[in-house]
Amino acid sequence: MKTLLNKNQWMGMLAVTLLVSLACSLFSPPATPQTEAIYTAAAQTMEAQLTQTAFANLVGSLTPPAASPPPAEVTPTFTELPPTATEPPTPLPPTPTNTPICDQARYIKDVTIPDGTKFAPNQTFTKTWRIQNTGTCTWSGYSLVFDSGDAMGASPSIPIGTVNPGQEVDLSVNLTAPATEGKYRGYWRIRNASGALLPVIGGYQGKSFYVEIRVVLPTPTPIVSSGFDFYSRAPEAEWISCGSPCTSGTVLTFGGSDSDPNGFVLYRGGYKLEDGSSPAKILETHPMWVDDGVISGLFPPYTVVTGDRLRAKLGFLAKADGTCGVGNVKFQINYKEGGTLSPLGSWTDTCDGNLINVNIDLTPLAGKTVQFVLVVLANGSSAQDWAVWVNPRIEP
Repeated sequence: MKTLLNKNQWMGMLAVTLLVSLACSLFSPPATPQTEAIYTAAAQTMEAQLTQTAFANLVGSLTPPAASPPPAEVTPTFTELPPTATEPPTPLPPTPTNTPICDQARYIKDVTIPDGTKFAPNQTFTKTWRIQNTGTCTWSGYSLVFDSGDAMGASPSIPIGTVNPGQEVDLSVNLTAPATEGKYRGYWRIRNASGALLPVIGGYQGKSFYVEIRVVLPTPTPIVSSGFDFYSRAPEAEWISCGSPCTSGTVLTFGGSDSDPNGFVLYRGGYKLEDGSSPAKILETHPMWVDDGVISGLFPPYTVVTGDRLRAKLGFLAKADGTCGVGNVKFQINYKEGGTLSPLGSWTDTCDGNLINVNIDLTPLAGKTVQFVLVVLANGSSAQDWAVWVNPRIEP
């Protein structure tokens, strides 16, 4: 029975043969050429066999194996892990608590006199603040005290009365606006019974509250001229006549007889004048019936307003036939301020058919209270000195 050798057996035999050959070569004499040829042929034969075997093994390794059935699908399983230990929370620092304050106040609001309120010089007013006791102590024996700025005539210390913690109270002070224009501010504080000043939450710099005003000069109210009607007020005037020199006068009654030798003062409305007109408001003033005789009327006081003007027309009554007489006089308008008599205007006139127009600006006397005086002086004989004032008046 023929036995086939496998690859490993061939490799073992080759190794033994090589070892034997090597041993023989070490102890044998040099081989003859024939012998070397035999060994060489044997070696080549062995090498060829080994090469074929190696090639066959290589081809076998490159040939894919037959397909194997797919492996069964494996369902994964989860192993529950033990819970992770939770660290305890870090404790927060404790919230600080406010230390109770015994004496403390809070500014709530201005009850009266908002900041910047305008006052006339020396005008009085009352300022009121609303304050709350935000401390833990009851205010007893406490005071509202002036701290700094403008006192404006106030008392430096004003008792407050009892105020419990949390209670609101209105604190007031009576003040007087300064006499000079400008802005004024006064600071006030609260003082306890021991003399310590309280902090004020919401107050100025956390310690006070203030009053602030403006003093302004009042805008002058325009004075409208009331005017003055010398014609209608002639009965109120003090009428006096005298001779020359006029050392003593005679008091005349308004509306007296036109034949009175001392002179007279009458209404002559509708009479004809030297210019032919017959106005409604004619006031005749005849001097004493002597040469250079005089008549004057002192009227009630009047306060002159800027823009006032004194207006009138001056002349003579005409004779019954409408012609002029021989009148010749001097008209005067004076004013009396206090005990001083001052001239305002003077006009000499004769009966010539024309009236004199009077229009005097009284603005230089504006603001003054004066008494006006209407005067007629005869130039020589007073015969036919039928002197008249036509609608004398003061108007804007």
